[in-house]
Amino acid sequence: MYIHIRSIITTVAAIIHVFDIFFSFLVSFPEIQPLLVIQDCFFSIFGSGFVPDCVETMEVWLVGLVRAAWIAATLPILIASIPSSRLRSVHEALMWFSKRGKTMQSSSYTFTVPQKFFCHFYVLAVVWTTLLLSMTWMYAYKMAPLVTDPSLVYSTLASHLTGGSHMFSSHKSRLTPVEHRYRIWHSVFLLLLMEVQLVRRLFETFYIFNYSPSARMHIFGYLAGIFFYTLAPLSLCCTLASEVFKFAAEQAAEFIVKGKRQMAAFEFEWWEVVSPLIKLGWLPWIGAAIFLWGWIHQHRCHVILGSLREHPKQINEYVIPYGDWFELVSSPHYLAEIVIYAGLLVASGGAELTIWLLFGFVVANLAFAAADTHRWYLQKFDNYPSNRRAIIPFVY
Repeated sequence: MYIHIRSIITTVAAIIHVFDIFFSFLVSFPEIQPLLVIQDCFFSIFGSGFVPDCVETMEVWLVGLVRAAWIAATLPILIASIPSSRLRSVHEALMWFSKRGKTMQSSSYTFTVPQKFFCHFYVLAVVWTTLLLSMTWMYAYKMAPLVTDPSLVYSTLASHLTGGSHMFSSHKSRLTPVEHRYRIWHSVFLLLLMEVQLVRRLFETFYIFNYSPSARMHIFGYLAGIFFYTLAPLSLCCTLASEVFKFAAEQAAEFIVKGKRQMAAFEFEWWEVVSPLIKLGWLPWIGAAIFLWGWIHQHRCHVILGSLREHPKQINEYVIPYGDWFELVSSPHYLAEIVIYAGLLVASGGAELTIWLLFGFVVANLAFAAADTHRWYLQKFDNYPSNRRAIIPFVY
């Protein structure tokens, strides 16, 4: 036991030493100094105050990391989807990691968790998205008003320039560009749609789905779910996250310094909070209509799946589902998910690369999983409808 613990300590120490050498090498380059950036940002935030350049640097790093994460998550799926005998091992490995529920055999239950742990994804996602939405919406209302009367903008600017709202003075340059203000409200709109989706999924997890006690999923799939539902909402606002975080930190700092009694009362008009969403143009609302179309069909398909196990005797049995998009594909809830994220992409205007990468991951991941589910149905049921495809009607 002593030798085992000693070897672990030695290994950890060696890893730390390697990382120390690696980061020392990075810091030696003036153009690549991630540790110094993080350190400077930390001391700027919690020390003498914010430095705008630091916040902009954080934004660049955050956007780059989020995009790199989506690319790193999508590439293995695309590689595993290539029909080549040389890549068979990659395909089988990814299949093994992604199996869950009916597609997972009892002999593969090592390193698995109950499938009902799906609720963890949506609890985390709802809390995280609510936090992002509330901070971004408040920031948009305070710092990026979409008003028709120019005098209101000038009065707000004057208030900042004369010190009437000194805590936000570093944002005055971001208050004027119209495009930037619209971009902020676009993020609010997207986060609001995401919140609607996640709250419904959380409700379905508790009240619609009746997971079999024997249903399991691989721990890798569980961690992948945590990864996705942390990064997906952030991807909708990552280009603004640094300034929103700065705004929230300043609000918290002012609350700590002044206290609740000395803080100015936060007053707002509901119409002023909601009306900017109506002024975003027609494209976000077309995206919202596509989103709603997929949202409704996904709920219907989930209700159908949940109804298959309403009785205790059916909880461990699998039957062929019928109705709604199940008449066309084996995984209509995955197809609806793709439609939902296509709606988010359209609502965003299609100009943000991060949201394109998010959509690409959703399509690749769900198409890969749907193909496995389709194969399982064909092997399980001799009378499985021959006209059904895996996920894309009449095509795939």
